[in-house]
Amino acid sequence: MAKRKRNINGDSAAAVADAPSKKVKSTSSSTPKYPITIQVIAGSYDRILHGVTATIDLKNKDKVEFADTFLFNAHASAIRCLALSPPSAPIPKQTQKIILASGSTDERINLYHLSAHAPSKISVPVTPSLNPKAIVENPQNRELGSLLHHSSTITALHFPNRSKLLSSAEDSTIAVTRTRDWSLLSTIKAPIPKPVGRPSGDTAPLGGAPSGVNDFAVHPSMKLMISVGKGEKCMRLWNLVTGKKAGVLNFERGILGEVGEGKHSSGEGRKVAWGATDVGEEFCVGFERGILVFGMDSKPKCKVVPEPRTKIHELCYVQLGDEGDIQLLVVSTEDGRILFYSTRPADLVTSATAQGKEAPLASAKMFAQLGGKEAGLSGRIKDFSILSNGEGLARDFIVVTGGSDGALRIWKLAAAEVASHKGKAKQVGELLGTYETNNRVTCLKSFVMLPKMEGAEDDEIDDFEGFEDGEEESSSDSD
Repeated sequence: MAKRKRNINGDSAAAVADAPSKKVKSTSSSTPKYPITIQVIAGSYDRILHGVTATIDLKNKDKVEFADTFLFNAHASAIRCLALSPPSAPIPKQTQKIILASGSTDERINLYHLSAHAPSKISVPVTPSLNPKAIVENPQNRELGSLLHHSSTITALHFPNRSKLLSSAEDSTIAVTRTRDWSLLSTIKAPIPKPVGRPSGDTAPLGGAPSGVNDFAVHPSMKLMISVGKGEKCMRLWNLVTGKKAGVLNFERGILGEVGEGKHSSGEGRKVAWGATDVGEEFCVGFERGILVFGMDSKPKCKVVPEPRTKIHELCYVQLGDEGDIQLLVVSTEDGRILFYSTRPADLVTSATAQGKEAPLASAKMFAQLGGKEAGLSGRIKDFSILSNGEGLARDFIVVTGGSDGALRIWKLAAAEVASHKGKAKQVGELLGTYETNNRVTCLKSFVMLPKMEGAEDDEIDDFEGFEDGEEESSSDSD
């Protein structure tokens, strides 16, 4: 039976309308705790996977102490995306581990084991003139192997839990891999769009149309997924229980014009994200220079267009308080800014309309800005990561940013600074430290490391742990 296509301005109910709507329980607030150690992993155009630890101690004058953790020549071409799994279950007298996955334009997914615990000591090289940077040696940071499930550039990676890895590529597939033995469980195939009479672009073959999955996002219930692809003016809904298509939501010309996707633009979604709460009551689709925010009825709720107009690189939701209704949409831009927007109905800004014209879509209100010219920064922010230290509105956020200038920057931001807004958007955040990687950063991930365990055994990790017989040979032969 043929699937029905739905317009986002239509009155029909969307496939996501039946998603669970439970409330998030509030917890007691606590003040931030310092010092903390953060593990930052950065991928680059230069094929390098760089691991850095940042120890934040606000009592010291320098505030942040950086140390090299690992430096892998990971891929044969540029690294496009990274993903981190939840830590392994705690076992007495054993350290916990995190799985790192990296995707590249060389069609490979590389896998690594990283220690989830902070290093016990940091050493400085004997000859500081050759390498003045501090070094942390950890035998648990080991390479596991490679996955060869895709036949084109890897575009997105995600661990919905520790047992599954989802990956998308420009071969128009989304693969589901089991981490226990790294076997391919299923492959979700997105249709290849038909040429629509416009220039096909550099990514398409001669006479063809661009194809491939740009990005995907999994609902907190892990039953639904949305994806956007090249050459498509729509987003697709997937039922993860059956692995089948649940629906297609088309972007109409008027809605695309609201976010700067004109007649000669591709109109394709580039990024997608669900809301920060466990309910996931809204989701957003990012375009080149704007964002559309949708409610659970799949109707556009508001738009985000940075002023002045600039290109958008990354977006995510962040939950401020312990209640599910306090969340902000965070966006990184080409001109070196991190922007915080509120999408709550009470904070939407509507503009006056000319007589006889359709009312434009309401705009989300910008609460705060981090970085930018006001902070002396103007280079693009290709990716960022937001970590929480503490609970409730009394906590701090640690923001890690990376861009094409090769610098990793650590910022401290109080949740109370961006929880309320009065008048003009304010400049927030305090730059704690900068680390030069000397590589053009394309993507990054980070996590707050667990404290060092007393008496823990640093168990050895076998290469290609958990791979089926024969997979090690096939992976190594393709190097």
